[in-house]
Amino acid sequence: MRVLLPPSETKRLGGSGLPETLSFAEELTAARSSVRDALITLSRDEDAAIRALKLGVKNRGDAALNLVLDAGELLPAIERYTGVLYDALDVESLSPEARSWVDDHVCVQSALYGLIAATDAIPSYRLSASTRLPALARPLKRVWQDAHAEIWDTDDYVLDLRAKDYAALAPLPAGAGDSVNVLSRAEDGTVRALNHFNKAGKGALVRALAESGAEVHSRADLLAWAAANELELSEAETDPHNSPLQLVTNVGAPGAR
Repeated sequence: MRVLLPPSETKRLGGSGLPETLSFAEELTAARSSVRDALITLSRDEDAAIRALKLGVKNRGDAALNLVLDAGELLPAIERYTGVLYDALDVESLSPEARSWVDDHVCVQSALYGLIAATDAIPSYRLSASTRLPALARPLKRVWQDAHAEIWDTDDYVLDLRAKDYAALAPLPAGAGDSVNVLSRAEDGTVRALNHFNKAGKGALVRALAESGAEVHSRADLLAWAAANELELSEAETDPHNSPLQLVTNVGAPGAR
């Protein structure tokens, strides 16, 4: 099983160590170099970088992070990213066994590095899937789509928890796995779609998988695992085979504790 997570705009600063080869090097190294060079070129022009990266008053200094990517401040990707999803996952509080599960099964879809493993050491940076990099010959999405063409040549079952704009950087081929929509059940029993808090539901789902040491090889396995762990995960009633799975949670629901 391979679990795909989105990155986050917010990142933990600091770290140490020397750069190591990232996962999927054979497929992605050339694209990584092109995107990196284009990002550095953009970031040298502070005003242009602020506009392109959509930085505000509080985070306008983030563009400077892209100029010190080789400063040696590295952290595993799963520790580098912060925010709602990663707070809910909370890898630092996992047991050694659960953390090992995350390290073995989780990947992150980075706009700068493409698909990376949870254990891949990366610096802090600023780049989103929607950013336009003028120095690239093609749109960022096209560069990554072409580079990831061979990544999915695997028998692994994929649980895709990426946001739509990051999933578009490396779309899964049909039948490779499942995505998940997170819904919220309020105290009165009504169910509604979640926006911001859907990230917390996804983080909690990955944490539950890790803590249970889940062995999942198919959609049927995942649904059986969820039922055994009292999680409300199901197929869509209207189109069960071609729709995302539905996870119902009280995360973010009015009155939820």
